[in-house]
Amino acid sequence: MSITRIVAIFFVVLILASCSKTLKDDLSNPSPARSAEEELETFQLESGLKIQLVAAEPMVEDPVFITFDADARLWVIEMRGFMTDTLGSEEDKPIGRISILEDENGDGVMDKSTIYLDSLIMPRALGFFADGVLVAENKALWITQDLDGDLKTDTKVLLDSTYASSGNPEHSDNGLLRNVDNWYYNAKSKIRYKYQNGEWIRELTEFRGQWGISQDDQGRLFYNYNWSQLHADLVPPNYLSRNPNHSPSTGIDYGVAQDRRVYPIRPTPAVNRGYIPGVLDENQKLMEFTAACSPLVFRSTLFPEEYYGNAFVAEPSGNLVKRNVLLQNGTTITGTDPNPGKEFLASTDERFRPSDFATGPDGALYVADMYRGLIQHGEYLTPYLTEQTAGRGLLMPVHLGRIWRIVPEGATTRAMPKLSQASNEELIVFLSDKDGWYRDVAQRLLVERNDKSVKEGLMNVVSDSNSSEMGRFHALWTLEGLGELSEDFLFSIFSQSSGLIKSTALRLLEPFAQASAATRSKLAKAMENAAVEATLPEALQLALSSYMLSANDDEKVLAAIFKKYGDDPLIRDAMLSSLEGREYDFLQKLWVSSEWQNQGQTKEIFLETLVTAVLKNGKPAEVNGLLTMANTKELGWKENILISGMSIQAGNLKDKELIALQSEPALFNRTDLPIDENRLNMLKRIFTWPGFVPSEKAVSESQLDEKGMQQFAQGRQKFLVTCAGCHGSDGAGAARMGPPLADSEWVLGDERRLAMILLHGLEGSIDVAGKTYDAPDILPVMPAHSTMDDGSIAAILTYIRNEWGNQAPPMSGRTVSKTRLTTQGRVYPWKATELNEYIESLLPEETPKP
Repeated sequence: MSITRIVAIFFVVLILASCSKTLKDDLSNPSPARSAEEELETFQLESGLKIQLVAAEPMVEDPVFITFDADARLWVIEMRGFMTDTLGSEEDKPIGRISILEDENGDGVMDKSTIYLDSLIMPRALGFFADGVLVAENKALWITQDLDGDLKTDTKVLLDSTYASSGNPEHSDNGLLRNVDNWYYNAKSKIRYKYQNGEWIRELTEFRGQWGISQDDQGRLFYNYNWSQLHADLVPPNYLSRNPNHSPSTGIDYGVAQDRRVYPIRPTPAVNRGYIPGVLDENQKLMEFTAACSPLVFRSTLFPEEYYGNAFVAEPSGNLVKRNVLLQNGTTITGTDPNPGKEFLASTDERFRPSDFATGPDGALYVADMYRGLIQHGEYLTPYLTEQTAGRGLLMPVHLGRIWRIVPEGATTRAMPKLSQASNEELIVFLSDKDGWYRDVAQRLLVERNDKSVKEGLMNVVSDSNSSEMGRFHALWTLEGLGELSEDFLFSIFSQSSGLIKSTALRLLEPFAQASAATRSKLAKAMENAAVEATLPEALQLALSSYMLSANDDEKVLAAIFKKYGDDPLIRDAMLSSLEGREYDFLQKLWVSSEWQNQGQTKEIFLETLVTAVLKNGKPAEVNGLLTMANTKELGWKENILISGMSIQAGNLKDKELIALQSEPALFNRTDLPIDENRLNMLKRIFTWPGFVPSEKAVSESQLDEKGMQQFAQGRQKFLVTCAGCHGSDGAGAARMGPPLADSEWVLGDERRLAMILLHGLEGSIDVAGKTYDAPDILPVMPAHSTMDDGSIAAILTYIRNEWGNQAPPMSGRTVSKTRLTTQGRVYPWKATELNEYIESLLPEETPKP
């Protein structure tokens, strides 16, 4: 054992023993600081596993981020300035650091610590790249380099002054996850970075999450919010956000785990807003997530098979770690708790604060533990929590911290080789490794070495159908990172492969098709043929990639995909993402297609979505064309959808330039329109023609105001994807699915009650307009939609409260937010009678405390 380690352990024991004794003797402090050895005894872990101490203070303090480098060294970000008192008075002090921990004798315990970078202001993220380490601190992103190999920074150069510029530790950029596509992604951010040919590229991407980001085997990104434990992008980055004329309703920021319930094994009164009924149960234990962070998709085979691909989520306020089993269902992913009522890891020590995870090269699951009393940032610290924290003796001590690792009992962990010293041939083999950590690191190292001689070996892996799917997948992206792909090679892989490899080859063919008309034509034929027999995942990528084709070829591919998989909302969103500026042409082709003569709900939804996109695009000739198409002798289902859709979305176009027409459309003078006079006047307001200038005044006193109409229009689009399948696109209900919403007292009654139904779900029988609905006439349970944000829920509710003859004030996001807060802890669906009784018990103006 090294002298450094002996001294460190001596001081740990000395300090914590003294601290622990003092606090234990103080009856005012029910949660004393414990030594790491004492804390170890407080853990409850799933059977068959064991937890071991890896490092503790003073070797590591306040760890918020952990990751392993290619040589199995553990890098730790120590945010030592975070909330050392209730004022956060040291957050502007340069007391943070990044340490590198090494296990020199292979016993699983860290023996050596080297400070890579010291005197940092609130460091929060790091990422490895060929020439150094990215470091986020002091409201910026820096390039740091160790030039002499002593594991200490020699240079620090500013890369991006906007990174984490808000300074709020809970709501600023973090992550720096290097994804399989060779880009670095972040949580709480819409920026991604790529290191290419010695230079950094910075691009916009979709906004993601709050604290922590991870990827699965396919490179799908996972993240979360403090109130919602697990979200994911179901499609590769930057596809669904391409078309400004369409706002996708699924696929991005998808709520993977609806279950919000947590199961602490100790009382947790020191949580923000613990005074609100439902936040804590009768035993003062947290009921649902309030500080979810740092999701990790576990891609190690050290654990039993059922753990591979699980997602772990930290809940520091509840002193626990949640495990989710992820299941693919069509184009979606569902996360479920395999052991409801008992967490994967929980502690009776109130100071156990899991903040981050890492998968080790040894296959173990590593857990960073800030080990402290106060975990809430001062910007959101309520008087209640301040009182609880001080009164329960949780303010001191600070600057503690532990790192734990979890392994199966009796298992032998993997030896941890130094991959930086591996040959190119060895790294190519690691691309097919059974563990994701090795595949990811091998790909990064091969790309960063930029040795073109590996091209043939990588192509051989991709071409060998006997190679593992993961090996072929990573080899393709390694070739992409090296710039060594050719279109001929990709065409052969596309034609001879299936599933993930086929879809990846198609993604990688896109730049070649964009650069060459001949390649586009060749690819169009290949995609059209592939669409006929495509599986659902293959069809999804075909729809996403079709944007690069000519309009005629694009429409052929999309028409074939819609015919087969149009019922899938994500497929429809993918199609719209590829139709930017071509929505009207596609609509026209569908309009006259023989397959579109018969009515169907999926066709209604997609037609209305196309109409919305054409209106947002705002080309006068196209909009006028819609009016002409709708003005047939007899209005059929398509004409009614077109007219109704235009009138709904007109309220969302107030700030758009008026569409100039040569004369008043004949359609506006018909008496058989499927919309009332108010809606018709709203539609007219987006046009101008000789002698007509739309009024800026409200259409009538009963009409929604401008903001309400925008909510109404947005709500309609979200309703079509989220609710129409059960309640009908016309709100009339659907057999064996859901009751009607038109003329429903549940829709027009107390808005808080309506919000609670969407937030928590509803089960059992329900009376609507004098009729009782129950299974099997409707589904036994309406699921919760708690992972949906407040604004989206408010938009849907505003829409259904003002459609099909319903009339009610708009719902605000604030109302939904307050309702979410006051019913925090409600983790099961309501029964109708129970919900009514609860609403009757509330004061008319009941408002949560600030």
